[in-house]
Amino acid sequence: MKTCLERIQSLAHQAGVPIETQHHREVYTMQQVAAELHEKGAHVAKVVIAEADGELVMLVVAAPAHVDFERVAAALGAQHVIPVPESQFRDRFPDCATGAMPPFGKFYDMRTLIDLGLAHTDAIVFQAGSHRETVKMATADYLRLALPEIGTFVFAPLHVA
Repeated sequence: MKTCLERIQSLAHQAGVPIETQHHREVYTMQQVAAELHEKGAHVAKVVIAEADGELVMLVVAAPAHVDFERVAAALGAQHVIPVPESQFRDRFPDCATGAMPPFGKFYDMRTLIDLGLAHTDAIVFQAGSHRETVKMATADYLRLALPEIGTFVFAPLHVA
């Protein structure tokens, strides 16, 4: 079985898409990844797994964002959407360390939804199956390869007067 990173590299190579693989010290949150790589959190993708009407779905948001599950339900046309703890989906990602899955739901037969704000960035950075490796690519290329649905489903930032 190919590693997660190898699957991403193979997909990118077949499509003629340039990617940059980045290695860093082991970190466990995407905010830490952003800091390690000196990237803006708005470009770093965080994957959240949710259950929508009994089916697992992959939500892709910017590292500092918080998912609004009511908006996810509306975007998916679902009655109920709830976050799922890692212990309940860990086996769905056999080529990934727990919590280090890439935003490619199609690798795992999972519907994928990306937030509009992240979809409009120039580049996207995401974990590649481990807590030490990330991939950076043009967001337009990611959208073409991953084929996620696009929606608006994060809490709006609070503006302090």
